[in-house]
Amino acid sequence: MINISVKQLRYFEALAREGHFGRAAERCAISQPALSLQIKELEATMGGPLFERGARQVSLTGLGEAFAERAREVLRGVEELGALAKAAQEGLAGQLRLGVIPTVAPYLLPGVITALAGSFPGLDLRLRETLTATLVDELKAGQLDAAIVALPVSDPGLIETPLFDEAFVLVRHESDASRPVPDRKDLSAMRLLLLEEGHCFRDQALSFCETGPRRSREMLDGSTLSTLVQMVGAGIGVTLIPEMAVSVETRSAPVSVNHFAAPAPQRTIGMVWRATSPILGELEAVSDLVLEVAQAQGLARAP
Repeated sequence: MINISVKQLRYFEALAREGHFGRAAERCAISQPALSLQIKELEATMGGPLFERGARQVSLTGLGEAFAERAREVLRGVEELGALAKAAQEGLAGQLRLGVIPTVAPYLLPGVITALAGSFPGLDLRLRETLTATLVDELKAGQLDAAIVALPVSDPGLIETPLFDEAFVLVRHESDASRPVPDRKDLSAMRLLLLEEGHCFRDQALSFCETGPRRSREMLDGSTLSTLVQMVGAGIGVTLIPEMAVSVETRSAPVSVNHFAAPAPQRTIGMVWRATSPILGELEAVSDLVLEVAQAQGLARAP
């Protein structure tokens, strides 16, 4: 029977991530010789080198790559066991790693943070704001406990909980306030300002406008909704933003806001987490609280 300790797996993971014995030892709070000894013992157990040693850095061998994939699964399971024990003893307390997409975070998080602090005073909330694809990868890797994203994600390993639906609104220069709201066809002919590639909100807006790939490449991109609205205020074009962003992003720009005729574009925001998470009940409680915050802002519950 092969005898590999969790400690050795943690040391291996640190070295694989850092690519350097000194930095990995510092990360693990042990001496470099002690780390080196543990790695050598692990390699002896496995019957071959896991790392290729260079003058300045180390890299995984073929055996090391295969070992890393399985080691991370084991460490993820150990983390989940620890979370299960903590949940059984304390309920929702300790660290909660929550990811949020950029088109939701600035507008929903202030209320969510306040509500979580009031309902779960023992909670140590760690937030991560980035694109959906990155959040999903980090969630599946065990680096996050849950994420607030636009649905669907459609990953069989994740549970999706719809929370609320949200309309998209049209933002134009204030001089266009009295003009009719364009339909899809008219909108696709305008200079449409969109978030840069990688944002799911960009894809949703393009889908509504029925804009083809060639046309989308000719549009102007921005990195944030705030940038897009300011560009509209400067007379550069028009844009779509989610309803929750209106009060924040349009208050200091010379723009007008219009709702589309039915069927209006919209998105469904929800929470996702691993189907194997040991704190399913606690995550459902968090999702209920997020929904309460959204409804207080006038957003409609998803069917």
